[in-house]
Amino acid sequence: MSYHDFIVGTFGTPYLFTLRFTPPSAASSTGNLKVLKQHDGLGSHSWLHLSPPSVSGRRNLYATAWTKDSLVAAYDVKSPTDIQLLNTASTKSRSGYICASRTHAYSAGGATGEVFALDPETGAYRSPMASNGVTANGSIYQDNQKVAQPLQNLDFVDTSGQRDDGSTMDFGGLRHGAHSADLSPDGKLLYIADIGRNCIWTYTINPDQAAKSNLTLAEKKISPRKSDGPRHVWPHPNGKYVYCLQEHTSMVDVFEVTKSCDGSVKLVHVQGVRIIPQGLPVGDFWADEVRTSLSNGDTPKYLYASTRGLSNDRKGYVAVYALAASGLIDGAETLPSETPEDIDARADDQGGLLAMFETPTSGGWANAIQPGPTANGMEYIAMTDSEVGYVFVLSWDGKEISEVGRVDLNEGTEGGKHGAATAVWL
Repeated sequence: MSYHDFIVGTFGTPYLFTLRFTPPSAASSTGNLKVLKQHDGLGSHSWLHLSPPSVSGRRNLYATAWTKDSLVAAYDVKSPTDIQLLNTASTKSRSGYICASRTHAYSAGGATGEVFALDPETGAYRSPMASNGVTANGSIYQDNQKVAQPLQNLDFVDTSGQRDDGSTMDFGGLRHGAHSADLSPDGKLLYIADIGRNCIWTYTINPDQAAKSNLTLAEKKISPRKSDGPRHVWPHPNGKYVYCLQEHTSMVDVFEVTKSCDGSVKLVHVQGVRIIPQGLPVGDFWADEVRTSLSNGDTPKYLYASTRGLSNDRKGYVAVYALAASGLIDGAETLPSETPEDIDARADDQGGLLAMFETPTSGGWANAIQPGPTANGMEYIAMTDSEVGYVFVLSWDGKEISEVGRVDLNEGTEGGKHGAATAVWL
C-alpha cells in the first residue's frame, strides 16, 4: 500500500518530526498516520519551507528558529529519516516565515526582514564579503559560515512604529508586524504580508545573482479594510492573482497582479470572501492560512483557507472555495471598481463556497493547512494543532471534508509538550 511522508515543526520544542500517512483502503474510512522519526533540531521551528528536488536530487529544508539569538536554519534532507543541519543565518528580529528560491532565501518577522544568498551546491546560507571585497574566484560571498549574515536587510517600520506588547500571542511582534514572505511563480516578485501595517509589500527581484541588493520595493498595498491584518499571501500558479488571508477579519481577498509598460507592479483588489460561518463574530477568530489545491496542476480547482479560535472554547474552520481556470473565485462577486462602500457590502460574501469544516480543536496557534497528495480522486491536506499537539490529515473529494488520520505528537515522543506548528509534504 502506498504511503506519503511529511515533516512537521513545533512551537516551543527543538524537534522536527517526520510523519507517515497511509490513505484509507476501500474497506475503511480512515487511514493510518504515525510518527516515523523524531529529529533533533536547532530550536522551535514554527515555519518550514521545503525546496523542490534539485537536478542532483538534493532537497533543503529552511526553517524559522525561535532560539535565544534570532536565527533561521538550513537543513539537508537526505531522506525522510535523515535530516542534517547545514548552518544558520542571523535575523534582526524573530522570523515568522521563510521561503526560498534556488539562489536566495527570504525571511520576514515583525519590524524587519532579510535576504540571504544560498550556496548553489549545498543550499546552505552564504555571507556576503565585507565592504566591496571579492574572493579569488570573483564571488562576493564567503562560504562555510556557521552563522551567515544577510545579503540585504528590510525595514518595515513606518511612522506608526512597531507594536510589541510582549503577550503570548504577539510572538515578539509577529502579530503586529510583517508575518510572511512568498515568491511569485516566476520568481520575479516577493510578497510580504504585514499584519501591523495592514498592507502587502510587493518587491521586484534582481535577477543578477552577483548583485549586492536583491529586492526593490514596488508597492505598499494598503488592505481593503482598516482592521484586516494581512497574514499570508499565496499566488495562483499563473501568477496573475494572489490570495491574501486577513487574520483579523477572517476574509480572503483576491488581488490581480498588474504590470505597466514601465515595469511597475501594482495589486488591484477584485474579490473578497468570508471564511467563517455567517453570523459568527470575527472577533472570536484569528485566521491562519490560505493555499491552492495541487490536484489539477497549474489550474487548481480549489482554494483552501483556515481559521483558528481565539480561545480554546471556540473551534476553528477550514473553508473550501471553487476556483475558475483564470484564478478568480468561481461564484464570488467581482466588481470593476472598489469604493469603501462596495468593500463593506461584500464583507459577508460566500459565493463559491463549497464546504466548511469545523476543526476538532481551536487550533491553538496553528490550524495551519498544507495541501498534499491526491490518491484515487481524493485530495489530502495536513493540518496542525498546537492546543493539544495533534497533527491531522483531512480528505477532500470535491463535496465533503473529512478527518482521515490523526496523531498526537506528545504520545510516544520525547522532549516536553510539542505544539504542532506547520507541515511540508515530502
